[in-house]
Amino acid sequence: MHDERAPERDAEGTAGPPPTPPLFSQEFATDPYPTYAWLREHAPVHRTVLPSGVEAWLVTRYADARETLADPRLSKNPVHHSEAAHGKGKVGIPGERSANLMTHLLNIDPPDHTRLRRLVSKAFTPRRVAAFEPRVRELADRLIDGFAGRGRADLIHEFAFPLPIYAICDMLGVPAEDQDDFRDWAGMMIRHGGGPRGGVGRAVKRMRAYLTELIHRKRGDLGDDLISGLIRASDQGEHLTEDEAAAMAFILLFAGFETTVNLIGNGTYALLRDPEQRRLLQDASAAGDTGLLRTAVEELLRYDGPVELATWRFATEPLTIGGQRIGTGEPVLVVLAAADRDPSRFDDPDTLDLTRRDNQHLGYGHGVHYCLGAPLARLEGRVALASLLGRLPDLRLAVDPAELRWRGGLIMRGLRELPVEFEPSQT
Repeated sequence: MHDERAPERDAEGTAGPPPTPPLFSQEFATDPYPTYAWLREHAPVHRTVLPSGVEAWLVTRYADARETLADPRLSKNPVHHSEAAHGKGKVGIPGERSANLMTHLLNIDPPDHTRLRRLVSKAFTPRRVAAFEPRVRELADRLIDGFAGRGRADLIHEFAFPLPIYAICDMLGVPAEDQDDFRDWAGMMIRHGGGPRGGVGRAVKRMRAYLTELIHRKRGDLGDDLISGLIRASDQGEHLTEDEAAAMAFILLFAGFETTVNLIGNGTYALLRDPEQRRLLQDASAAGDTGLLRTAVEELLRYDGPVELATWRFATEPLTIGGQRIGTGEPVLVVLAAADRDPSRFDDPDTLDLTRRDNQHLGYGHGVHYCLGAPLARLEGRVALASLLGRLPDLRLAVDPAELRWRGGLIMRGLRELPVEFEPSQT
């Protein structure tokens, strides 16, 4: 992965730092961690040109990343992008092309962000998430039933992908007869990595139209689902507008399902590559030790988490990050994957340790934009891993790891497929 050319030398003949290793190649997508280690050491705040052509700063050290995520001088609103007004670059959630879908928590700042998050939090409560666990377990078992008798499966397409889609659809209140449509639309977005290709735009348009109509229908027939909760949500006489509710439902679906797909996929893959850690978790789960399952999910989020880079931030004034001057309007991307392997923060960071206790990783962000759906993703991750390890105790990779393909997206990190084998079972 690293550039093997001889390092440059200064006027006195002293060797300088080696050349920057290539970014955004397929090799980088497969294993970005050596490159991130180089950046942390030699260029912790690094300016680069993204595959889209947009220039941005990458923040790679843990301390800088944590401060950057909470810095109010960095806006989430793309209107502050120095190139956006001139049409030189497009940023935002993949597929977004209309203003009524852009008004969500990932694209706004306080005080609007504070108002919307407070309203949404009234519907998306810890109690609602905790009460959903039996349904997630039921979904996981149903999906495993679908392939347990074959002795082989692709865990991404047959388990990690449908589980969070059906779960979030159930939570939102999407009728069962419509959920396969959501699976198709979500599949289109995840297959193309959120790029601008026509299928993605059509999928987003159909999803937006469906959510708008569903919210309209539910206004006259409220239930116990999350969309009904969003409609009811109010604070000091304020309510979510229909556009805001549709945008929030969309972002909960979009951001909620892909992060969980990757958590399950990356986590299962890491356990299959480390038999000792996997056996430790299997034994604990069999003994009813739910505590280790919780710390295991946190370690898997740190070790090879589902979100590689935090979403866009834009400097609203000149500022300094890690000794590097950032100009007004310049985009900043916090590399969560790099920060969570920083040896100045984590002991032996490149080793998977499911018993790790001091584990304040940044897998779901930090500060006011900390992921609202993190409790649901953690719940789904725990249930998914417990179900797989309990139902398929001899689960193993069906291909050489070198054959696996990773999606080359910029924000998310996940496998395209995860072929596995196991002893066929009818139970």
